[in-house]
Amino acid sequence: MILEPIQYLLGAFSGALVGFVLGLVGGGGSILAVPLMVYLVGVRSPHLAIGTSALAVAANAALGLSTHARHGNVKWRCSLVFAACGIGGALIGSTLGKAFDGQKLLFLFALVMIAVGILMLRRRGHTGDPDVRLGRENARKLVVYGLGTGLFSGFFGIGGGFLIVPGLIAATGMPMLYAVGSSLVAVTAFGLTTAANYALSGLVDWILAFVFIAGGFLGSYFGSRAARRLSGAGHLTTVFAALIFVVAAYMLWKSGSSIGL
Repeated sequence: MILEPIQYLLGAFSGALVGFVLGLVGGGGSILAVPLMVYLVGVRSPHLAIGTSALAVAANAALGLSTHARHGNVKWRCSLVFAACGIGGALIGSTLGKAFDGQKLLFLFALVMIAVGILMLRRRGHTGDPDVRLGRENARKLVVYGLGTGLFSGFFGIGGGFLIVPGLIAATGMPMLYAVGSSLVAVTAFGLTTAANYALSGLVDWILAFVFIAGGFLGSYFGSRAARRLSGAGHLTTVFAALIFVVAAYMLWKSGSSIGL
């Protein structure tokens, strides 16, 4: 599929918007990547949009991971076990996603967006054990949660951080800050696995992915600066959750009409 130059400009703008939201309110922003590619950029194939956005999400997560790693917010052993098991799940999930009807996949994706919005509204501060280590007791839980979230992430082509963070907390009891930083290891791994699987089927637009990633880096910089200046992060999260609900409703309407609902 050959896109027009204006579509690549819209792709860069979309990436900047996603990056800005990520920098402003934290996790969850990447879930806007697929609807922006489909409904703003005009990528006609839902599968191409998912494959391309998976690569962009992985790149954005890798950028965030480097920042958290410098501040010592990553529990590497726990996160690597989680990610390693999730890669298998992401491979299975992305294979199933490619075989699923594109419009039905978008419809289910919209339902997932609604769930993400609800989770963001219900998000609470969490205190945990900052000295948590990988051990026999939590290793099994990390394997199970990693496999499950990887499967989910691969099927929908999203980072899945909104599931990975609570999964890491449930498996290890680590504090929220470490869970957010550690989750980016899995988000990066799952995104790359999904993107590679889609790329094997020719379902990644590399130029669009590049401009989206470049826009995302720029948007993330300004979003992070804005976040430091603005107060009331809870209010920002509420506004973003409301935006997710609006976009999800539009996707349900468009995709539902396409599949005859």
